[in-house]
Amino acid sequence: MNRPTRPAAKFPLRLDQMTPAPKTFVAAPDIAPVPAAPAAKPRSAAPQAVLRPQAPVHHAHAHATRQVASSGLGLDSSDVRARMTTRLQAGGLRHAAVLKAMATVPRHAFVDAALVTQAYEDTSLPIGHGQTISKPSVVARMLELLFDGANARRDGQLGKTLEIGTGCGYQAAVLCLVARQVISIERLKPLFDKAREQLAPMRLDHLRLVYGDGMLGHAPNAPYDSIIAAAGGDVLPQAWLDQLAIGGRLVSPLRRPGTTAQVLVVVDRTETGFEHASGEAVNFVPLKSGQVG
Repeated sequence: MNRPTRPAAKFPLRLDQMTPAPKTFVAAPDIAPVPAAPAAKPRSAAPQAVLRPQAPVHHAHAHATRQVASSGLGLDSSDVRARMTTRLQAGGLRHAAVLKAMATVPRHAFVDAALVTQAYEDTSLPIGHGQTISKPSVVARMLELLFDGANARRDGQLGKTLEIGTGCGYQAAVLCLVARQVISIERLKPLFDKAREQLAPMRLDHLRLVYGDGMLGHAPNAPYDSIIAAAGGDVLPQAWLDQLAIGGRLVSPLRRPGTTAQVLVVVDRTETGFEHASGEAVNFVPLKSGQVG
């Protein structure tokens, strides 16, 4: 499929160097479509996903203090997760593999005991150390965007995937159901240890957790077909772009210049360079360098 020519990227890549996409990114037919470019093939209609920004961490902490009535269903019940995915579908999320993964991973196993009654709400929750577990709709939307990368479309899965920011380990567990191999990096040692403990019972032999600086990526296992970041900075680190495979796709939050607002950005690596676009508003923790023991 011919793609419109996009401006050459200058790195490190800033949001103001990207092609704006006010409503959504170019999406797979089972995600939210956009008007076709002149040389593009027509795409089938599908409801557009409405992605509400997740709350800042201090709002997540405040939200977590409220009492939520139990549904009466055990949290280990597949019915609870099925109800969550039904809500995701109602919001416009359509990718079958992503929805199946979201319906499989027990999100309540990755949140503190005091918050388990809120585990399947579409909300971010605190996980300690100033970090949060992302909203289910945000996780699902970012994975759907990754699935529209060239290599993912060809292979039907996300291939070798790099996750920046393991956090509690929930997204890494979901990624393992849709990727051939997952390398996940966490810079905060207490969270790294906690994620390793929470993921251990799942016996995910194609997952590798790395305690390190996520801004450097992980060169020993590069290149990656998919890169996903759970924190947003002012620029996309050069290391991430260098480690992205040809045909690979990167999805990350990025701060709008001169503001505190963030949007999701997508970068595709082609034979001739990089194509980039920006879209939906999000709210992630800041991207930081270094390791914290």
